[in-house]
Amino acid sequence: MDVKKIEKAVSLFLEGLGEDPRREGLVKTPQRVAEMCREIFGGLATTPELQPAFSEKLGEDDAIEVRGIRFYSVCEHHLLPFFGKIDILYVPGNNRVAGFSDLLALVDGFARRPQIQERLTAQ
Repeated sequence: MDVKKIEKAVSLFLEGLGEDPRREGLVKTPQRVAEMCREIFGGLATTPELQPAFSEKLGEDDAIEVRGIRFYSVCEHHLLPFFGKIDILYVPGNNRVAGFSDLLALVDGFARRPQIQERLTAQ
């Protein structure tokens, strides 16, 4: 992520609005926005993968369900936030079950990037 480019773009954006980015209340805004981008778009720096960690004796059709995983993301079309809950249902392969924190990290890695709901669901 190029923080300097983000800061420059925010300054230009403020100027485009007719504001003075050097004004007291705005002087640190470009840096603040760049730091916010590091947080909310941190998923761009990762390649989310699920590495099942536990061996469990399961039946051939036994499914694992995790409900209500909270997420937030940013719409890639308008750069507006959206959020919600994701439910995951999967049948483990080779009796390998993913840990709960691994599922949370997977959702977080895909959500923290410019996104649309349909793609997030498919991922």
